[in-house]
Amino acid sequence: MIARRTVLASAAAFVLAREAAAQQWPARAVKIIVTFPPGGASDAAARVISGPLQEKLGQTVIVDNKPGGGTTIGANFVLAAKDDHTLMLSNSAPISIAPYLFDKPPYDPLKDFVHVAYIGSVANAFVVRPAVPAKTMPELIAWIKAQGKTVPFGSGGQGSIGHIIGEMFKAELGLDMEHIGYRGAAPMFQDMMAGQLDFAVVTLTEVLPLAKDGKLRMIALTSTQKAPSAPDVPLVTELGYPKLVAENFVGLSAPAGFPADAQARLHKAMGEVLADPKIVERLGELGFVTRPMTAAEFTAFVASQVQTFQAPVKASGAKL
Repeated sequence: MIARRTVLASAAAFVLAREAAAQQWPARAVKIIVTFPPGGASDAAARVISGPLQEKLGQTVIVDNKPGGGTTIGANFVLAAKDDHTLMLSNSAPISIAPYLFDKPPYDPLKDFVHVAYIGSVANAFVVRPAVPAKTMPELIAWIKAQGKTVPFGSGGQGSIGHIIGEMFKAELGLDMEHIGYRGAAPMFQDMMAGQLDFAVVTLTEVLPLAKDGKLRMIALTSTQKAPSAPDVPLVTELGYPKLVAENFVGLSAPAGFPADAQARLHKAMGEVLADPKIVERLGELGFVTRPMTAAEFTAFVASQVQTFQAPVKASGAKL
């Protein structure tokens, strides 16, 4: 009887200890893996939310950039860590695009990850240099058709969301276009300034400073909501091209098996961060539009985008 009581007491203590550990998450520093180099839209969003999130969680929050492999290096790092304190700043590239650039996807974005907290989405912009006469979407389409030859369009990289949107645009309108993939937006913009490239598709965050200075012109945004930082730029939905909607989301995702209590704590903390008007304003300045989502709604959003992007990604012929 005494031995049985001892076993039961030990089992109860183990359960209580496990529950306490879950409730205490995070027990140490939390690392957010960004799958891009410093300076881009995802990196900027991670650095805006990291400080406030640290205050809410009561533990250090570290932003760690692990670019490469079309964003799969960072994603695979998170999965390989098998650590409840290593998260991914998820976005369209590693979740909705990159897995399908491989003949055999390195991971399943819905089965291998849990999508905990949606942060916001940033639109992509159809952009031309000022020498291009087109100022509206119909004028851009007419200008491309009038060239009488294949028109190059740039993006920040092979298999990037800009690349995929360009392919969707090409297919939807039957345009003669060819993708030019750069190693990031900076060298692409250099070519546009030098007159070597006329047209590109790039995130609003990256092009905003140049557009405000009049060095590049935004034609349309691939979103369903107006961007506070570019209220005068029309949306593709307003222009009659709903199939070109493609938002580059950011959120916090974790490997499958991330404890339910930790998910709840992280989701609650991010909700409190995004309830701060100053944080929303800062993200808005970067081109992001935020909105509340439950974890279930975020997961459904991811699933919908994965389904939308698979066909154009495969049709693009891009490979990693």
